[in-house]
Amino acid sequence: MLRLNNENTEFNSFPRFLKSYANYLSAIEGKSEKTICEYLLDLRTFFRYMIMIESDQVMSLDELEQISIKHLTLDDVNRIDTQLIVDFLAYARQDRHNNNSTRNRKLSAIKSFFRHAYNKKHLINKNPAADIDGIKMNKALSKYLSADEAVNLLATVSADTESKTRQRDYSIIALFLNTGMRLSELVGLNVTSFDRELTYVKVLGKGNKERIIYLNNAAKDAVMSYMRIRLDPRFIRTSDKAFFLSTRQQRISPKTVQWMVKKYLEISGLSAGGYSVHKLRHTAATLMYQSGKVDIRVLKDILGHEQLNTTQIYTHLVNKNLEEAMDNNPLSDVIIKQPKSYSAED
Repeated sequence: MLRLNNENTEFNSFPRFLKSYANYLSAIEGKSEKTICEYLLDLRTFFRYMIMIESDQVMSLDELEQISIKHLTLDDVNRIDTQLIVDFLAYARQDRHNNNSTRNRKLSAIKSFFRHAYNKKHLINKNPAADIDGIKMNKALSKYLSADEAVNLLATVSADTESKTRQRDYSIIALFLNTGMRLSELVGLNVTSFDRELTYVKVLGKGNKERIIYLNNAAKDAVMSYMRIRLDPRFIRTSDKAFFLSTRQQRISPKTVQWMVKKYLEISGLSAGGYSVHKLRHTAATLMYQSGKVDIRVLKDILGHEQLNTTQIYTHLVNKNLEEAMDNNPLSDVIIKQPKSYSAED
C-alpha cells in the first residue's frame, strides 16, 4: 500500500521530483494522504504510458504495470507536449476502459502536477496541460431515500433489539440522515468532537479542513443515547478517543459501517434501490433542499463542498421532481383535438 514516507518501498519507487510534489501537496496545500496517493498513482500511470510510447512498443496492461518510473528526470518531463496528454486520455478510455469520471481524475492529477512544476516551482519551461479542458460529464441524478423510507430505515434499526450494537448503529445512521456528513468524517469522530451540550459536532473534511455541523433534535437524541454507552467506564480507553467503537473497542472502520448500513437497508427492503452509505448523505442533502427552507449556499457549507457547482446537483433533483409532478397530473395525457378554426376571410 502506498504511504507518504521514505520507509515505504512503493513511495520510494517514485522519482525525486514527484516525491517533492507530494510533500508540497501535504505541507502547503493540506491535501489528505488519500488524495495525494491517488494523484501519484495516476501520474505513475501517465509516465508509464509516456515511456511505452517513447519505446515504440505495444504493451499489455500487465506489462505496463511493470515499468519503473524511478529514474525519470525533469528533462523527461520537459519533453511532454499537449498531444501526449490527450493521447493518454484516449488510451485510458479505449484500452483501460476508464469512464469520464476516472479520466477527469487522471487529468486533474496531471494538470495539478504541471501547474506546480511550471507556475509554482519553475522546474520546467512550459505547461502542456494548461489549455486542456475537462472531460464533459453527464450529471447523473443521485439516488436518495424518500422521507418515509428514511424513517422506515431508522425504525428498522431501532427495532433490532437482538443487536448488541443497536444504539451505536442507530446513532450512525441518524447522523448520516440528519447531517449529511461523509463516511470518512463519521469514522474520524472523537468523543471530543462534540460540544458539551451536543449543540454541534466538529468534523474533519476533505483537505483536512475542519467545519462545524449543528445537530438537530433527532441527531442530538441519537448521539446522546450512544454517548451514555460510549462513556461507560468499560469503554473508556486512554489510548483511543474514537467516538464510534467496534466490538473490539477500537475505532470503527469504514468497511464495518458500510456492512452495517447495507444490512439494515436489506432488512428494510431498500437494497434493490442501489442505496449505500453515500446515498444516505445524498438523502440528507436532498430532503433539506426539498424542504424549501435551506439555501443552496448554506447547504454547500453543511456538506463541506469547496465549489457551489458541486452542490447544484440538488437543484437538479428538485427540478426533476417538479417535472415528474407535472407528468403525473391526471390530465397530462388528455389531448383533445381542436376543430379547425377559420379566419374571417374564409
